[in-house]
Amino acid sequence: MSIPKEPRQLMINLMYLVLTALLALNVSAEVMNAFLSIDKSLDISNTNTVKALDATQKSLDDLLKDDSKQKYRPLQPAIQSIRDEVASFSEYVESLKVRLIDESGDKSGSIDDGDYIIKEGNRYKLKGLKNKDVPTKMMVNEGVGEELEAKIIESRNNIISAYKDVLEEHGKTFGLKDEDIKTRVDNFENNLTLGVSDDWKESKDKKSWSDYKFRQMPVAAVLPTLTQMITDARNAESSGVNQLAELSGGRVIEFNQFFPVVSAKKGYVLEGDKFEAEISVGTYSDQINPNDVTITVNGAVKKPDANGKVKFIETASRLGTRKLSLKAAVRNPLTGETSSGDAEFSYEVGKGSVTVSATKMNVFYIGVPNPIKVSAAGVNSNDVKVSLGGGGGGTLKKVSGTGSYEITVTKPAKLGEECQVRVDAPGLKGEKALFRVKRIPDPTAKLSGNTGGAIGNGEFKAQGGVSAILDGFDFDAKCAIQGFIVTRQAKRADPVESNNRGPRWSPKSRELINKAKPGDVYYFDNVKAKCPGDPAGRKINAMVFKIK
Repeated sequence: MSIPKEPRQLMINLMYLVLTALLALNVSAEVMNAFLSIDKSLDISNTNTVKALDATQKSLDDLLKDDSKQKYRPLQPAIQSIRDEVASFSEYVESLKVRLIDESGDKSGSIDDGDYIIKEGNRYKLKGLKNKDVPTKMMVNEGVGEELEAKIIESRNNIISAYKDVLEEHGKTFGLKDEDIKTRVDNFENNLTLGVSDDWKESKDKKSWSDYKFRQMPVAAVLPTLTQMITDARNAESSGVNQLAELSGGRVIEFNQFFPVVSAKKGYVLEGDKFEAEISVGTYSDQINPNDVTITVNGAVKKPDANGKVKFIETASRLGTRKLSLKAAVRNPLTGETSSGDAEFSYEVGKGSVTVSATKMNVFYIGVPNPIKVSAAGVNSNDVKVSLGGGGGGTLKKVSGTGSYEITVTKPAKLGEECQVRVDAPGLKGEKALFRVKRIPDPTAKLSGNTGGAIGNGEFKAQGGVSAILDGFDFDAKCAIQGFIVTRQAKRADPVESNNRGPRWSPKSRELINKAKPGDVYYFDNVKAKCPGDPAGRKINAMVFKIK
């Protein structure tokens, strides 16, 4: 474990973990404002950290003016290198925050009154508070997130190098053994929170760290996320400066406050699910024995493990908000004094619900892809399983990257045997939606876009055959004419007919069409068409045309 170098770092950790829990919830306007309050608190804490480090560095500089401390003077450039690196990183991240606020505001090139909604001359709300497009465009699409990722890695490596190089080159002069130097370097590197996590690789729909971190995140949530990166850098700076300063005997560690920190797997759970969290006390030191740490949850005492953590599990049995009253007490092994702090954590218990809706019509048509939309409230889309059952038979295909599916049925369903779409997900008990199954409606036989009536002689002869049209059908489906009988009834003559196969005129039918004269009547009977999903052709409307 590790003792907190500065008490305010414990509060920073607490606020950041609370922020992480809030991001798992459906974010309301109040939570948006809470994000900005957390961002402001982190900024204040970072400012205080810088002031404390300024004092530590000045104290060390004054100490090393004494020639008896000459051997420790190589610490000064190493400390300055760490501080310069963190200052540069912080300035870069702050510039990203300015750009986010401005581009989601009035796009003037700087932060000004135009980026805020003004009331009575006082700034009180960012215009782009809920804007998700700007963070996605800037951090993901334009590659700024990748640039930030590279900057984090670079700064982390530079900080570690500055710390490592001074110990490896001068450690023995400071009175350290080889194993002590290696242990210090390893512990310093392993305990740095500044870095890039590879958690995004576990997400099936995220292509990169920046995509995982910033896509479709509101400005109000991205700002404290960026500030937390600065906080991680300031913590790395504090750790490096203080540890190096301690080698000269120029710093005394003091602490007087501790805060319980909740690390929850999720802040919103379904009824019947288990809420699981780890509860710990900010930051630790290997000088503290776990027996010196006590954590209570709603009055119940929980003893931490060797890492200072308590695993807390309870079943979410009632809907609504569940509050945890937390208290942490730590005995200082150096002074024997016990310090404590209180906190409260809340999580929401909701009930899962499923919505299955047909995108186009409330029936499934045979032979064509029928789109549906499936949404399950409070459930990760990756955990939703959709299957097909009941009457109609057929196949189900998921549209990649969405909550949409395409269902193709192959046969009609009898009455009471509707096609079933079943949705299974954690906390849901096989929710079902029923859909009627129908064949595609009859198409309309047309010639020159008409179903009969008077037609010009030239227009009639210019036609190439009969078409089957699906008027008003909201699917991309086409029916084909299988055949028909065309009959010519000329004045004072016997009717002549041709049995035509397919939609186009056969040679005999073409000959009959070409004989058309004003006053002739043409009959199209026994018209048959076949649509997607039809096992055989179906008889559709007849047509009668009079040549004019």
